[in-house]
Amino acid sequence: MEISAQQVKELRQATGAGILDCRKALLENNGDFDKAVASLREKGLAAAAKKVGREAKEGVVELYSHGGGRVGVMVEVNCETDFVGRTEQFRAFAHDLALQIAAANPRWLDAADVPAEVLESEKTIARNRAIQEGRPEKALDKIVEGRLEKFYQDTCLLKQPFVKDESLTVGDLLKQTIATVGENIIIRRFARWELGENA
Repeated sequence: MEISAQQVKELRQATGAGILDCRKALLENNGDFDKAVASLREKGLAAAAKKVGREAKEGVVELYSHGGGRVGVMVEVNCETDFVGRTEQFRAFAHDLALQIAAANPRWLDAADVPAEVLESEKTIARNRAIQEGRPEKALDKIVEGRLEKFYQDTCLLKQPFVKDESLTVGDLLKQTIATVGENIIIRRFARWELGENA
């Protein structure tokens, strides 16, 4: 099968993968763009997983103001080298994170960061609501699990659908960026302020 330079270019723009990797993915998937993207993501995510344990102390503190100064966000994003920390792609990722935090107002970075008492309270609320709705007793645990997952999507940054592409979570975006830049990236911390809110 003949793969055009235009197909390779489009796949490269969509994934950030190398030219040869894009060409190979298109060949392996008979020119199917979506399958090639999925294939590269799988390979990229595997590469990203290997980088997770590496130390990351460089990076940027991104500041973002939204709505004419009504919402302010500060997020620290770390990488391994100052070279990557200065790249346009890394800076764009940090900016996208700040935009996400402004728009979606997460409370925690990931599900593991949710305090145990908050989690227990959410489980109790979900279970009581399911009982009030008349759901069968044997289905309660599954219903509670589903509602907890929704809670995580609403409150945990890495679980949230990415505001610019809801087919990705912020966690997926992080893994893609790690795979593309070739270094471990850590979202160290973030804060969000809204005009007039109580601290």
